[in-house]
Amino acid sequence: MGVFTSGQHDSGSHGGTAGHEQVVFCQDTASGLRAIIAIYSTALGPALGGTRFHAYDSEEAALADALDLSRAMAYKNAMAGLDLGGGKAVIWGDPGKIKTEALLRAYGRFVESLGGRYYTACDVGTYTQDMDIVARETRYVAGRSVENGGCGDSSELTAFGVFQGMRAAAEHVWGSPTLSERRVGVAGVGKVGRYLIGHLVSDGASVVVTDVSEQALDWVRSTYPQVEVVDDTATLISSDIDVYAPCALGGALNDDTVPVLRAKIVAGGANNQLAHLGVEKLVEDRGILYAPDYVVNSGGVIQVADEIHGFNFERAKARAAKIFDTTKQILALAAAEGVPPAVAADRLAERRMADVGRLRTIRLTHDR
Repeated sequence: MGVFTSGQHDSGSHGGTAGHEQVVFCQDTASGLRAIIAIYSTALGPALGGTRFHAYDSEEAALADALDLSRAMAYKNAMAGLDLGGGKAVIWGDPGKIKTEALLRAYGRFVESLGGRYYTACDVGTYTQDMDIVARETRYVAGRSVENGGCGDSSELTAFGVFQGMRAAAEHVWGSPTLSERRVGVAGVGKVGRYLIGHLVSDGASVVVTDVSEQALDWVRSTYPQVEVVDDTATLISSDIDVYAPCALGGALNDDTVPVLRAKIVAGGANNQLAHLGVEKLVEDRGILYAPDYVVNSGGVIQVADEIHGFNFERAKARAAKIFDTTKQILALAAAEGVPPAVAADRLAERRMADVGRLRTIRLTHDR
């Protein structure tokens, strides 16, 4: 088992991600573990962010994802009003082939070695039962199963928060906080997308979905026969939809998709939806309102963070409901300052990290 830790990490070509406090490369040859833990900021508190288990094409791709996602988590936690910084971990490999108890416990040892600077949780490719195993080696884990004292699957409140952000965007665009009689396209019907469909259908929306998994689409057909299924994302985004909800992997808004997107609102559960800097301007120039992803999808991290202090679902849900108000605040600020909502959200998050983070410089009598 080996680890390499870098301090201030220059992310090179990965724009906007320089300035990480710490990047840790973890390897345990016997179990097959190859992982990267990226801590972007602890200005507001210990870094919190999930563990993504994915078969990356290269170590460079894994590193880029860890850097981008950890930065997004810092902004997400700041805008969610949490006293937590931002971090993220990635495990490089196919979870269907290499995920074992030994690998997960080895990973837990690395998390523990950081002494509480980083709290991990679930993400793409990891589940509550995985966090139960990781927790056998570290105290710094959330998203465990209810049976083991955890908050369970955070997808439920992630979807709830996305729905609240979508309602706020609908009010901003159409004057009413509802998706009733609006056509919503959901790309990705995994853990979050499934819950989101339920909220949309209950609200009276017309829903159309797509997913790369035929099994996921079969679930939609059997559970919500009134929901339309299309073959691919290209078909979905170019169809006559009012709202586009990306709920799969990142980069959904890019130079190819934005020009053909017909929706008036983008609000979804995926992280890092803007493929590169400047896309937010392309979106705005087309008259599309983008509800910043790390704001509207923060319900999950709110749920996970609540577990750290003893989980209470109703308390976490009440906090996630405030995503509606936060989204409204961001959209109002963006309109007042004449900037895209993504820029307005970044400004608010950076202001909180600076203003509250500064308080740590005030020494207390018990500090040594």
